[in-house]
Amino acid sequence: MIRGETALVTGGSRGIGRAVALALAAKGCDVTVHYHSRRDLALEVSPRVLQADLASTASIDRMVAEIPDQSIDILVNNAGIWKPSPLGSTSEDRLDEILNTNCKGVFWLTQAMLPKLRDGARIVNISSTAARVGIAGGRSLYGATKAALDSFTKSWALELAPRGIRVNAVAPGYVETDMTAEHLGDPDRRQNALARHPLGRFGTPEDVAGTVLFLCSEEGAFVTGQSWNVSGGFVI
Repeated sequence: MIRGETALVTGGSRGIGRAVALALAAKGCDVTVHYHSRRDLALEVSPRVLQADLASTASIDRMVAEIPDQSIDILVNNAGIWKPSPLGSTSEDRLDEILNTNCKGVFWLTQAMLPKLRDGARIVNISSTAARVGIAGGRSLYGATKAALDSFTKSWALELAPRGIRVNAVAPGYVETDMTAEHLGDPDRRQNALARHPLGRFGTPEDVAGTVLFLCSEEGAFVTGQSWNVSGGFVI
């Protein structure tokens, strides 16, 4: 069931998060959108918005305190950053920024949200094919954080099964968003990446949102602990 349920989508003001939030709302879900800095964009998606810096546990706790207990049916951990971290020149500040946002923040938010989740709720973590393949361009930390989300997904599926909570992940490949615009803006890099996609195109945020909808619906009721590639064949 999705119609009449409630959802929280992190990073829901742009890109994949925006597409997921709009797709859930189109199916009759009451969606709250988390945003970091662009409240104006978040309000274009939903009138219900919450702000937090997911790299800060205090900020997460403040946001979660605004959510009533046992009021959320769907939690989509989408927010993340994709910044370069070349081996040999990455600062400790950059390392902490990526790890705290993409990994620690997801763990802390999900932990803080447990009292807010209804029994039978669904959690979907937005991972990446970067967790499964080597990734060039000095983004090894990004890939490592997404591999951590896959591991969280498996373990949380076991831990939360007694409450009927299903936990899955979706691993997009190359998707045309603001986050990937600079990387794919280089013509050679773009062509090389496109050549590795059997379907002959990059993904759209809506491609990813469709899989999230399935995992949150009754059709996906017997799926938990899985990470689904949505990559146009980039990873097979």
